Amino acid sequence: MFFYGPLGSVINLTFNEKMKSTLLLAMAFLMLSGIGYAQKSAVQKILPYPIFQKKLANGLNVVTVPYNSPGLAAFYIVIRAGSRDEIEPGKTGFAHFFEHMMFRGTDKFPSDKYSAILKSTGASANANTSLDRTIYHMTGNAGKLETMFEIEGDRFQNLKYSVQDFKTEAGAVKGEYTKNSASPFVQLNEKIAETAFKAHTYGHTTMGYFKDVVDMPNQYDYSLEFFKRFYRPEYATIIVVGDVASDKVNALAEKYFGNWKKGDYVSKIPFEEAQTETRYTHIQLKGFPPLLTLNYKGPSFNDQQIDMPALDVLSSLLFSEKSDLYKKLVLDEQKVRFIQAGATDSRDPNLFNIYASVVNAADMQYVKDEIVKALEDAKINKVPAQLLADTKSNLKYSFAMSIDNPTSIAESLSHYVYLTGDPESLNRLYALYDKVSTQDLVNVAQKYFVPTGLTIGTISPADSVDVK
Repeated sequence: MFFYGPLGSVINLTFNEKMKSTLLLAMAFLMLSGIGYAQKSAVQKILPYPIFQKKLANGLNVVTVPYNSPGLAAFYIVIRAGSRDEIEPGKTGFAHFFEHMMFRGTDKFPSDKYSAILKSTGASANANTSLDRTIYHMTGNAGKLETMFEIEGDRFQNLKYSVQDFKTEAGAVKGEYTKNSASPFVQLNEKIAETAFKAHTYGHTTMGYFKDVVDMPNQYDYSLEFFKRFYRPEYATIIVVGDVASDKVNALAEKYFGNWKKGDYVSKIPFEEAQTETRYTHIQLKGFPPLLTLNYKGPSFNDQQIDMPALDVLSSLLFSEKSDLYKKLVLDEQKVRFIQAGATDSRDPNLFNIYASVVNAADMQYVKDEIVKALEDAKINKVPAQLLADTKSNLKYSFAMSIDNPTSIAESLSHYVYLTGDPESLNRLYALYDKVSTQDLVNVAQKYFVPTGLTIGTISPADSVDVK
């Protein structure tokens, strides 16, 4: 998977000291095996720290995870609204727009004052947007926690901006879109989304459609409506991890967010009919490394069903650097520079993506056939039990080793909060991995890797799609 948290996610961690790696691995083993823990429930949880939750009267969820990080705390706010919620035609890109606009300041804390106060906490604030959410985050001095609550409570409830401020930020969003869209990878991903989804809002990317971004400076009134809809307590979760106590966090949340008025808006996301044929999209580009992508319709995230964990394990078995397919295409035949795959975690059914950077465009059909052959084999042949056990252990230990500081813990929890609204979803999901069987791998391969659910995307010098 390509996002935080799931066991197959791409997590880049660098440990400068061999001893630290060894100790972390030992700690992960203890957490997962339950050694030293009296209660069975603690053994089952991938996150070995208590998660305290309190729901305020206005619907705001407050999550606290005390963690031994003297003087340090991560402060995250998750808004469960992203490009998925941009349902009106001509109004895409606004979830990402507010990622920018929220830093413009308020009457009480103009942007320069906000930055100065933030600096005094030893933190720097940032944000990011995706299909299903926008996340605002900072990590700083735990002793300045009340300051963090005060400035964040102010901007989430009292954001105000003039028409000119709006147009200025809309221009910045357009500039970011133009810069990003220069990448052929971004262009292809936009075309894949639009080709794979005909009704659902996953058909446009987080940045939105370019024509909508160009028109955004004329949509001031709609921007106010978007903020009114989604920047409400029932859409929000505060996550605080580090040198903190839950009672203090809850008291500060009540003090600075307790008067945040609840809204009543609910997005009505268009329903996507089942795909019935293979679809194609192509970018002709000379001088660029040929790229082949196979994008199968997959499941939505669900911490009660085995499908996502099974797909995660299967993607590791089929496409990791230890897989037979990787050894054949990348190492032995050298027809592919890299190959990677994974399912996208999302609130509604999305895609399982397979990417292969092909050395020669003439080999695209061959590479596609080899990938499909591996998928077809997975539908009928069960993997050895020991290989399955080793793969699951490796995935679990890798994740357990990554959650070793307040920021990484808050990051992982925020991932599951935006998917389900409940940070305990992390523990529920990881408990499923132990249950993945060889038959489950066969079942998900048969269920999802079908031609009628496939969208093929390519980049090559040719003027048409190179594969069938």
